[in-house]
Amino acid sequence: MNEKQLNILLADDDKDDRLFFSMALEALTIPTMLATVVDGEKLMAYLSENTQQLPDVIFLDLNMPRKNGFECLSEIKLNPKLNQLPVIIFSTSFEQEVVNMLYKNGAKYFIRKPSEFLQFKKIIQQTFTLISQENRQKPSRENFVLTVQTS
Repeated sequence: MNEKQLNILLADDDKDDRLFFSMALEALTIPTMLATVVDGEKLMAYLSENTQQLPDVIFLDLNMPRKNGFECLSEIKLNPKLNQLPVIIFSTSFEQEVVNMLYKNGAKYFIRKPSEFLQFKKIIQQTFTLISQENRQKPSRENFVLTVQTS
């Protein structure tokens, strides 16, 4: 596996979810660097201020104050400097119409936030395995929603 450090940007207003995400990253076998922002306006400001050092992947919560995940995803995908960034939607919401719209608008994957930390850790591991294995192609609609693989 490639040992290049993955630079991750997490946009989530929930303090506990940011902590769980950070703890789940610590369990990964690949080196990572995590930056976090607490709302959509801060996300877009971060991206515009760091155009020379963009993250390798963005994890984006849908329901955030000031600017929600839908608005951020649209701005990212309409910006020629940002539109190749993989954006993984990370949300408690799971309405099929919303998921379909996110796929159509260019999100890389959709993850429904698990409530248990062990499942949270598993889905993060699974996501990074997929990211490290694949090219920049968008997955098929059937593979867009990631769920915890049970063994």
